[in-house]
Amino acid sequence: MDTRRRNTITTSKPPRPSSLTNLHQMKTVVDNKDIRKRGGGPLQEQPPRSPKASDALPLPLYLTNGVFFTLFFSVAYFLLHRWREKIRSSTPLHVVTLSEIAAIVSLIASFIYLLGFFGIDFVQSVSTREDENENEHHQFLIEEDDRKRPGPCPASLDDCTTAPSLPPLITPSSEEDEEVIKSVVSGSLPSYSLESKLGDCKRAASIRREALQRMTGRSLDGLPLEGFDYESILGQCCEMPVGYVQIPVGIAGPLLLDGREYSVPMATTEGCLIASTNRGCKAIYVSGGATSVLLQDAMTRAPVVRFGTAKRASELKFFMEDLNNFDTLAHVFNKSSRFGRLQKVQCAIAGKNLYMRFSCSTGDAMGMNMVSKGVQNVLDFLQADFPDMDVIGISGNFCSDKKPAAVNWIEGRGKSVVCEAIIKDEVVRNVLKTTVPALVELNMLKNLTGSAIAGSLGGFNAHASNIVSAVFIATGQDPAQNIESSHCITMMEAVNGGKDLHVSVTMPSIEVGTVGGGTALSSQSACLNLLGVKGAHKESPGSNARLLATIVAGSVLAGELSLMSAISAGQLVKSHMKYNRSSRDITEVGSS
Repeated sequence: MDTRRRNTITTSKPPRPSSLTNLHQMKTVVDNKDIRKRGGGPLQEQPPRSPKASDALPLPLYLTNGVFFTLFFSVAYFLLHRWREKIRSSTPLHVVTLSEIAAIVSLIASFIYLLGFFGIDFVQSVSTREDENENEHHQFLIEEDDRKRPGPCPASLDDCTTAPSLPPLITPSSEEDEEVIKSVVSGSLPSYSLESKLGDCKRAASIRREALQRMTGRSLDGLPLEGFDYESILGQCCEMPVGYVQIPVGIAGPLLLDGREYSVPMATTEGCLIASTNRGCKAIYVSGGATSVLLQDAMTRAPVVRFGTAKRASELKFFMEDLNNFDTLAHVFNKSSRFGRLQKVQCAIAGKNLYMRFSCSTGDAMGMNMVSKGVQNVLDFLQADFPDMDVIGISGNFCSDKKPAAVNWIEGRGKSVVCEAIIKDEVVRNVLKTTVPALVELNMLKNLTGSAIAGSLGGFNAHASNIVSAVFIATGQDPAQNIESSHCITMMEAVNGGKDLHVSVTMPSIEVGTVGGGTALSSQSACLNLLGVKGAHKESPGSNARLLATIVAGSVLAGELSLMSAISAGQLVKSHMKYNRSSRDITEVGSS
């Protein structure tokens, strides 16, 4: 296929884009087949490479910097050491040896270089910007030519007579970036190593994004890149980033819980969810508020080990469950952290395989890494007395993490919380638009009987997962742990002579933390700060995480109350059609 572009000559200067950013977004038309052959690079003629300030250096810039940094600190240390010896021996400082003269000269030279080094990037950026201005006219003409080309034909590429239009690509900001992009596309430079190679997380994300667009031939336009601190996720939250996803955050509340008011941040793309939870918060508030009780606080990890015989595996089981050995095991376990404290060990045998479920408190952290380190300490300790023990895995799923499991439903994992409220009859009628008998009956037939018929495991509720997920995402929790954290049984009962409604949620495995993971990111940290649980509690370690768990349970209580009322009053479909569907969606449904 012909990939040559027309050369257009004009005497009048074409209109300039409003900024270099607009210039970088110009479309480039290439052949899809050529992209696959050549690694996806653009085929238009590249302008000649302009000289950069760093070209004057005898070595690459990063090597030269390393040499002068090393030289500066080495000679500085040498001179300070020599002068200290002279002071101790009362030798005049102006009496210098040849090596000291060389060191002084090297110090001055390296200082001058380092002082000038910080100006190299500025000079280089200026020269690059001037080079971009010179090529602006050429790129504008290419853009005009691209607009006149026909789009991709609906038939196969082999039948096309014109080159199909690809999504808009990002023009590299420098010749050096272009070389890096080509290396990633060709596979000679792994995409995951960009941060360590470049030393600039934002630049690494930009280059990775452009390389991905070229390799796939598909645009990431609409996925934001700017406005995010990529340094904050390095080695902690996300690998190989190419942008970030925008999820709106709304506020439900105030939630009156244990005598305090909370404005609960919820990140969601589902319409009606926050509005419904907010209505539940109102019903709780005007009825005097909700109360909560923390029943348990213990994160778990369960390694699986194997022996030659079941008899040998049972010997370790008896050893682990012997109360006389607990203090020793706890001492070994607790050495892993200042906050991790072993609470109990529960064992189960399957043939010659032994599963040991360690439970421990973890302070304000969610605690998965903390408990794993403690378990590893115990396994290393046990190896001395049980040398025939074969450790198959640090996690044997008896924990159980990120999966629905009866052991979490019965024994609990993380924070176990029960939250309750008494909703007055007039509130049920005026705010929730239903009646107490209707709610009690619906809860029995839907949340209890219906879930039992479905064989539900921990799902004896209306939509606890909805609220848990929204609060988790807003506050930087692990969204995958929504699975066991949403285990919930909702109870409703008529009280005070059948006039008022007693409603409660019991959640045995809420897994949250206020330090570590995504809680350190600026947006999530702001949401935690809104709730007053940001970071670690200085005076009472673990208090912030426990408070966050009770807020989650209180929010679930509000959400359950409102949704059950909407179903009871026949408002569910009507409200979702009003708030959860755009007019465009409704039009499309009606015309389909």
